[in-house]
Amino acid sequence: MLPPDAPALPSAAADHVLPLPADWQRLEFISDLHLQADAPHTAQAWLDYLTQTRADAVFMLGDLFEVWIGDDVLDDPQSFEAQCCARMRAIAEHRALFFMQGNRDFLTGAKFAERSGCTWLPDPTCFEFAGQRYLLSHGDALCLDDTDYQRFRALARTAAWQQAFLQQPLETRRAQARGMREQSSSHQRTALVYAELDSQASLDWLQAARATTLIHGHTHRPADHELAPGMRRIVLSDWDLDATPPRAEVLRLSRAQGLQRLRWPDAA
Repeated sequence: MLPPDAPALPSAAADHVLPLPADWQRLEFISDLHLQADAPHTAQAWLDYLTQTRADAVFMLGDLFEVWIGDDVLDDPQSFEAQCCARMRAIAEHRALFFMQGNRDFLTGAKFAERSGCTWLPDPTCFEFAGQRYLLSHGDALCLDDTDYQRFRALARTAAWQQAFLQQPLETRRAQARGMREQSSSHQRTALVYAELDSQASLDWLQAARATTLIHGHTHRPADHELAPGMRRIVLSDWDLDATPPRAEVLRLSRAQGLQRLRWPDAA
């Protein structure tokens, strides 16, 4: 399924509910895996998880890749990105895979969608399951206090910026991406308080979507937050199998047991 021309507006989420088959019993959500060739343990755990899970569908809510500098990285079938997409496409023949762009892989396009076999999700996306309505987002658009990032985000989502970036040689884009990652890491190390989702904006999104639970990633701080009576947001874990202790969690939503936060590989 091809990506939309522009992200869905928050107020439109209530009118664009993702249809799910009535017989699905289990959904699972992951985000912020930051896949890259230099982190083979995380990549292997992700593939093992997709292969072994018994979920009817897996929702990957952004920053699946550490960086995505354009779909032309897939022109080399031996590239790390091409091999990941080939594995996803094989898995998607047996299990529904959904993908939402994050702040690291927002340049994924039509070729990525076709090669990976994933169903594209606009940010935000609303769905109903077991009598409840949920709202999905990567989460970065709601980090309103991070004004520097929000200015960059607004610029980088324009067609003009993306066209100018993608017209550069591949190696030039790789070098720029490395520089942006180093700058981001330096900012995170020196910041006194990491950016968090704005509570009122999160609540506004939920109310516009007529949903009770917002599920998102981005902040790498898994937690459950009550925004108002009966309204909450649930933060997904990032994945880093080389960290001490290793981090890898799956959020499972089942008709039998509701929401459960499970560590990998226990989630298998």
